Amino acid sequence: MDNITYDVVVIGAGPVGENVADRAVQGGLSVAIVERELVGGECSYWACMPTKALLRSTSALRAARQVPGAREAVTGTLDATAVLARRDSFASHWKDDGQVSWLESAGIELYRGQGRISGERMVEVTGADGVVTTLTARHAVVVATGSSALLPDIDGLRDARPWSSREAAAATGVPARLAVIGGGVVASEMATAFTSLGSTVTLLARDGVLHLAEPFAGERVTAALRESGVDVRIGAEAASVVRDESGTVHITLTDGAQIEADEVLVAIGRTPNTLDIGLDRIGLKPGAWLTVDDALRVDGAGDWLYAAGDVNRRALLTHQGKYQARALGDALVARADGRTADTGAWGRHAVTADERAVPQVVFTEPEVASVGLTAAAAEKAGLNIRVVDYNLGSVSGAVLHAEGYQGHARMVVDEDRKVIVGFTLVGPDVAELIHAATIAIVGEVPIDRLWHAVPSFPTVSEVWLRLLETYGR
Repeated sequence: MDNITYDVVVIGAGPVGENVADRAVQGGLSVAIVERELVGGECSYWACMPTKALLRSTSALRAARQVPGAREAVTGTLDATAVLARRDSFASHWKDDGQVSWLESAGIELYRGQGRISGERMVEVTGADGVVTTLTARHAVVVATGSSALLPDIDGLRDARPWSSREAAAATGVPARLAVIGGGVVASEMATAFTSLGSTVTLLARDGVLHLAEPFAGERVTAALRESGVDVRIGAEAASVVRDESGTVHITLTDGAQIEADEVLVAIGRTPNTLDIGLDRIGLKPGAWLTVDDALRVDGAGDWLYAAGDVNRRALLTHQGKYQARALGDALVARADGRTADTGAWGRHAVTADERAVPQVVFTEPEVASVGLTAAAAEKAGLNIRVVDYNLGSVSGAVLHAEGYQGHARMVVDEDRKVIVGFTLVGPDVAELIHAATIAIVGEVPIDRLWHAVPSFPTVSEVWLRLLETYGR
């Protein structure tokens, strides 16, 4: 058994682990990173990149059909084979050679295998050949193992070989009939993708579609899904699932209704990848989310164990995990050099990006882009708010963008401080508009100052002017 020492040992080589390691190495520390699957993680192969590649063809076709002149040039439907081939290229054909090459160029040492914490500052890596290597960290061990799809306890579901988000993102073909259990981001995006590719889709949304977003967002996406042919069943809940000998999936709902499908996708939430990383050896519960403080140190584990990304449950989004990773990597360097007091991973600056200003885009048709608090969440937080709404389709840039453009914008204003605390857009291609709102919220830009940020005409961004006019001076 080898025993090798590094300044930092990172468990998990997804985007979060890679960013922690990169920042630490740039700061002069030696870093080992442990990965049991593909370097690049969930986002690169089974989530962000391949799923958005699936959805992009749909949105491009929709955009062309909404503009006279371009519409007449579109004579066919999506080529599912070509769409899947493009998806494969974005997933690097599920090979991580490029990512491994980047690690090497960055000076980060890779250990392939299952990483398990074996004691204070110690990680055992069991390789595919059974050989165990022990890594010792001078300064810190960072858990960046991410999360996996949650499989609910529905009678017969496990034996029915359901799809998770992974199988949906990497599907080699398009099922004639697809049932989706869930109504959140993954469920609504994959319903959008597969109905566009030719599947007959049934969406079982017990709590509604995008129920954590502003209500109008879920309502508009639900209407669009139904218009595209998806059978959206609000309040429906699966009681049992059976796959028969022919491969057909039979779903019985709690109200007795029956649904048949060729595949069933389960997309109801996430669970942390902490079951087999040695938490029991340091007095923590295997399979649990890792609660952290503002330094991203794991509660109950001393000052050497940190957790970043999905696994700490602060914000389950790749970009937010990478934000944490950059801050943590820099903080570990500063701490190793003795250059800073222990004021958290973000130094003396207040944490905002993964607490009050989390941006998210749902790539459905229409898209949903949001940042900060919903009106309901702001009220629950005790803020004195004013909600300002505007019809996005009335903006000059939207009219030019597409014939019959329909959308909605909402900003939530903290009336005591006169700053925006929440912003939501629903409409075609609104994803690229949300960063302006993110800056306004993170920067706590006063409403009076926003009047001087003049949007270009004619663009959809002119909605900012219309919202401010509606708010009044």
